[in-house]
Amino acid sequence: MGKVEHDLTDDQWSALVAAWGGCAYCGAPEPQPKLQKDCMLPISRGGRYTLTNVVPACRSCNASKCNVEVTTWMRRKKLDEQAFLVRQIEIARAAANAVPVADVPPGTRPESAGR
Repeated sequence: MGKVEHDLTDDQWSALVAAWGGCAYCGAPEPQPKLQKDCMLPISRGGRYTLTNVVPACRSCNASKCNVEVTTWMRRKKLDEQAFLVRQIEIARAAANAVPVADVPPGTRPESAGR
């Protein structure tokens, strides 16, 4: 197996955590107990730790998602997939361009129906 490149920097991770303000999936605030780096496309399926593939996730969401692709998991959990994906793109673009987190337009938090 070839070497997998992981290029998410500590500064980018900090920016992602600050911009999401908690778990990207359920909205649980940090620390819950501590947010984890979750790959939307899991490493086992060809994903990498990169700015456009990583979001902060609480332990519960990260464990539930496991190695399932994010949209499949969100549909199964009845989370707002579209709102999540729009917000993820906004945040990743802002972080890539070093835009201050306060300047990222607020998005709709993907809330679950039964949580």
